[in-house]
Parts: sequence; structure tokens; C-alpha cells
Amino acid sequence: MKARVKWIDGAAMLGESASGHGVVMDGPPELGGRNVGVRPMEMLLLGMGGCTQFDVLLILRKARQEVTDCVVELEAERAESDPKVFTRIHAHFIVTGKGLDPTRVEHAIRLSAEKYCSASIMLGASATVTHDFEVREA
Repeated sequence: MKARVKWIDGAAMLGESASGHGVVMDGPPELGGRNVGVRPMEMLLLGMGGCTQFDVLLILRKARQEVTDCVVELEAERAESDPKVFTRIHAHFIVTGKGLDPTRVEHAIRLSAEKYCSASIMLGASATVTHDFEVREA
């Protein structure tokens, strides 16, 4: 996998993926940013959310669960001093569907966390990563 990050100006950067997609990142105004994009550490958190959600939805589809919506709300804490790594990350899944089996939802989340989500497992080397969920009827 390859990626490229091009400095724009100030603290703004354009990230380009090998699959041809781009994203603007920026630093906070107090450090020269103009608030035109997400912070790089926010990208890490978003990446973990996307990675685990992708896994969970794939697992639930294979289990023939009729999911109509899935939201992952992420909350993270960082170390006080440099390097300001994530020390705690919590992912709250809100899974909506028709007749969803909560046991299957829980199993899908556990499989993602323990086996499939590379981002969660990698970030788990420095942070305590926890998950919970709620199931809503569509």
C-alpha cells in the first residue's frame, strides 16, 4: 500500500491514496492551520471507525442480518505529553435493521475487534480499545 501527502501551505496538506482518492488535512489555527481539513490524528480515529464498521457490516451480511443503518460513534483520549498517542478509544455501534439478532451483532463486533480490524488492533498496541453497541429496529 502506498500513499502520498503533499504540503499545500501553512499547516494544510493533501493526502492522496494509491486508489486515487484525496483528503485535506490541516493543523489547528494556533499552530498555523486554517481549519480547512481534519487533523491527522482525527484521520487515524476515523480510519479505525471505518475499518471496524466495514468488518461488522460484512460479517452481518454474511450472517444474513438485514442491516439498514450503522453508525460508529468514537471517543478517544490522548496522552498529556509527547508523543500524544491515543491512550483510550471507545467505539459505540448503533446498528439498525429488521429483526436483527443482538447476539450476532455482538459477535460481529468482537470478531472485528479481535481478528479482522487492522486499525483497531494496531491502535490497541498503545490504547485501551473498548466497544459497545445498541440495536435498533428499522
